[in-house]
Amino acid sequence: MEAVDILTRSLSKKVPIQGAMLQYHGRSDRHGQLICWGILFDLMLNSQVLRSHVEDGKVVFGINHTLTSFSPEKKKRLDLVLCRPKAGAPGPKKPRTLQSMATMEKYGIELSSEQQTMLDDLPVIKEGPVGSVLVALEAKACMTEHIKALPRLYDELNSSHQIVHGHSSQALSIGFFMVNAAEEFYSPTNLNKPGPNKHKQPHAMERAVAQVAGLPRRSHHTSQGFDGLGIVAVDMNNDGTSPCTLVSTSPAPAPDDVLHYDSMIQRMAHEYDSRFSMI
Repeated sequence: MEAVDILTRSLSKKVPIQGAMLQYHGRSDRHGQLICWGILFDLMLNSQVLRSHVEDGKVVFGINHTLTSFSPEKKKRLDLVLCRPKAGAPGPKKPRTLQSMATMEKYGIELSSEQQTMLDDLPVIKEGPVGSVLVALEAKACMTEHIKALPRLYDELNSSHQIVHGHSSQALSIGFFMVNAAEEFYSPTNLNKPGPNKHKQPHAMERAVAQVAGLPRRSHHTSQGFDGLGIVAVDMNNDGTSPCTLVSTSPAPAPDDVLHYDSMIQRMAHEYDSRFSMI
C-alpha cells in the first residue's frame, strides 16, 4: 500500500494554504484531498475490476459531492465518491484526473519514482457527473485538541455511513481517520496564542483511537455501519520544518488489526470486486 507513505511525505512539505506556506491547516481541505487521492490510488492498484471499469468508462469520481439519502432524506457532503457517470449531465469543464491532481501545487503530492511509475501505468480515472454512488469516503483528521474534537468527529463519521446507506444499501461506505501522536502542535488558527498546543500523550491519542474504533461496522448490506474503516497515526508538530512521520506502535492499529490501513484497502478492493463486478 502506498497512500500512507505518500501522505506523510506530502504533509512534510509546505504548500500555499490560506495565503501562507504551511504544512497543515485545519480549515483547509488539502489534507483531506491528500488522503482521498491516496486511497483511490491504492484501490486502483488493488482492484482489477475497478481498473477495467475505468478503462470502459463505467466509473468516474466526484470530490466534495453532496449526497442525498433516500430514506430518511438527509444531505451530507462527502470527500470522495466513486460512481457511475450520470447520463446526460454535464461534467466539470476541466475535469480532474488522478494523474492531473498529482501535479497540482495546492495538493503538493509527493511521489517516489516507483510510485510515479505505478501511477503512469494506471488507466485514467476522471472526475465526472455523479450518478449512482458505488463507494463513498469520509476522511477526518484530529491533529490537536483531541478530547474537545471527539464528539463532533464521531457524529460526522457516524452520520456518513447512515446517509450513504440511506442512499443505497449496496454502496460501500468507507471511513478514514488520521490522529496525531505528537506532544506539541503549532496550529495556524491560534492567532492570539503564541507557541504550540500541548497534548497529553499517549492519553489523547488513545482516547481518539478508541472513539473511532467504536463506530459501527457492517459485514452484510442489510446491516448498519461502515463497510471499511481505517485509522492512521502520525507524529506531526506542524512547525514548518519537522517532517510528518508514521506512528506504528500501540495504540495505532497493528498490521493484523481490521482497522489497519492495509486491511481497509484490502477489504475495499474485495467488496468492490464482489459487489460490482457485473455493472
